[in-house]
Amino acid sequence: MTDRRQFLKQLAAAGFGVAGLGALTDLQRIAAAAGPVAKAGADYKALVCIFMFGGNDSNNMVIPTSAGEWAQYNAARGAVRLQQAALQPLTLTNTPGRTFGLHPAMPQLAALVNAGNAAVVANVGPLLAPTSQAAYRNRSVPLPNNLFSHSDQQAQWQSSISDDATRTGWGGRIADIVKDTNGANQTSTCISVNGNNLFQTGQSISSYKVSSTAGFGIGMYKGDTATDPVSVAFREVMGRPYANAFEQTWANTVGRAVNNSVALQAALSGATINTVFPANNDLANQLKMVARLIAARNVLGMTRQVFFCSIGGFDTHGADQLTRQNELLGEISAASRAFWDATVEMGIPHQVTLFTASDFNRTFVSNGKGTDHAWGSHQFVMGGAVQGAKMYGTYPTIVAGGPDDTSDGRWIPTTSVDQYAATMANWFGVTPTDVATIFPKLSRFATPNLGFMG
Repeated sequence: MTDRRQFLKQLAAAGFGVAGLGALTDLQRIAAAAGPVAKAGADYKALVCIFMFGGNDSNNMVIPTSAGEWAQYNAARGAVRLQQAALQPLTLTNTPGRTFGLHPAMPQLAALVNAGNAAVVANVGPLLAPTSQAAYRNRSVPLPNNLFSHSDQQAQWQSSISDDATRTGWGGRIADIVKDTNGANQTSTCISVNGNNLFQTGQSISSYKVSSTAGFGIGMYKGDTATDPVSVAFREVMGRPYANAFEQTWANTVGRAVNNSVALQAALSGATINTVFPANNDLANQLKMVARLIAARNVLGMTRQVFFCSIGGFDTHGADQLTRQNELLGEISAASRAFWDATVEMGIPHQVTLFTASDFNRTFVSNGKGTDHAWGSHQFVMGGAVQGAKMYGTYPTIVAGGPDDTSDGRWIPTTSVDQYAATMANWFGVTPTDVATIFPKLSRFATPNLGFMG
């Protein structure tokens, strides 16, 4: 029999991370219920975050094509300039006199926008108060901590707290509010398919982490009836009582994680998605798993869920920027389209909203090869409840040294992360009082709801 301490070392070496600290009750009932998935109840809603780590150059993602603005773009972008003829045209209904195009690698997302199923939110970023160029320069309003820093801006986007360190994210704080609607199965309120994140961390809830390949859980444990030595040792270690409180807590937590994994695996066994997702696309794999988990919502008894996906590689300062961004934005576009099709297949496009976020934009002015860290950026929101084919917020004046610039085309955001996130929180069913608690600086902005959600 494997020694207990040695067995713990084996678990650590296997890279097992304890996920889902909240226990499911009556897990056997939930697992046994897994079977054909019915359509969701009318009250089901899900938020799905795609975080683009590294700072996406959104100046090359949403591009003005009107003659004057295109001339400004063409003159300033230098080595990262795109060709106008290659852009994917957008048909926006609320930008009279101005036309825009999407990056050439994003035809699927352009089609979703033009069909009214997705929208652009322009020049979003962390803010503590509305900020003009003059206010930025003379520091007459508070500014977010450590602007242009990857780690700080990632945290501020995911937490919507820009003036202090925080241990909670805005997705997690929303989950704290809505988790009781999910009854006993609160563990599945927040699910990450790509590791740890601040966004889903609340005061009383944290993300349950699964693999995009569905191979989650403790792979070396074969089940309650398995007779192999490792499975037998695992049951012995988990089943014995411990006098030490820390050891007992560890055993209880790991045991719950294993049971949660069993319940999810059982629920997923009846969650079939026929939509074809792109091959060789990690983000598509993540979104396919999200779709399967949503398909299992009734078996798991879910009413509200928050999901986290991510894609990295956007920290491009050099000559690789055009090629790398082309690859990454192409993956996002294709994966998002497949996810939309999956929600349509399930009959719930109006109940699922997908949105993007990133550390920051990149400088409008090229550094000679690529671009550098900046601030306000453009994002997408997709779903049947989105008031699509429109641009929300204010697109910046794309002139270095212009009214929206700090330097080198680092746009001062005209829309705050608080406004962006609170608009989705309102749609999610969070009350105005709770929205004000989740986003304590929101009252400083004249338009707390941007209106892109129906």
